Amino acid sequence: MKVLVAVKRVVDYNVKVRVKPDHSDVDLNNIKMALNPFCEIAIEEAVRLKEKGIAKEIVAVSVGPKEAQEQIRTALALGADRGILVETAEKVQPLGIAKVLKALVDQEKPDLIILGKQSIDGDNNQTGQMLAALAGVSQGTYASKVDVAGGKVTVVREIDGGLQTVEITLPAVVTTDLRLNEPRYASLPNIMKAKKKPLDVTTPDALGIDVKPRVATLKVEPPSERKAGIKVADVAELAAKLKNEAKVI
Repeated sequence: MKVLVAVKRVVDYNVKVRVKPDHSDVDLNNIKMALNPFCEIAIEEAVRLKEKGIAKEIVAVSVGPKEAQEQIRTALALGADRGILVETAEKVQPLGIAKVLKALVDQEKPDLIILGKQSIDGDNNQTGQMLAALAGVSQGTYASKVDVAGGKVTVVREIDGGLQTVEITLPAVVTTDLRLNEPRYASLPNIMKAKKKPLDVTTPDALGIDVKPRVATLKVEPPSERKAGIKVADVAELAAKLKNEAKVI
């Protein structure tokens, strides 16, 4: 079974992002970039399937600038067999990414496509669902448990009311939630081996895909700063403030 895993280059989650002075976007100058945490979970799940003898090949795919090769190499160090970068300077939105992935799915013919449920920069949670719709395949989103057997995938999904178990037929798209697994760290020997693993580079034009944004960002603002809390002397003062100032009682 071939597994295709989509990975994304994002700002490292430990970095406090800054907004550009003109409020046009987030300032990425001299900012540490990393593999999206949900994508790490997707890679880990694919590697575990390979360790069980279910998956035979793992292909890591990314859409983005040339520098995204670094994140693909990270995926290769974590256990993927080869990588594909669809290189573009465009800031590709979820629909564009889904179309690119659909073109790669048509080329690679994977049995299972695994994506993180969302990226920590856009938080859109759209690409997996769009890809499944474009490819016309089953989907299991928000997966907290995945079992593959007999040409089917059993997915335990995290929903508002608790957990939902669905059985879907391969080929299928699965998007990973936080509780699915705990990603491993790449060992030094695997990091060295990853440098020799194949990584192909193509472009959206070569795939016949238009990735121009359909949605324009008009303005980016940082979240408003929270006001400092206050201390009250007793319950009576607390009740008075809730009634007269907060007006919640």
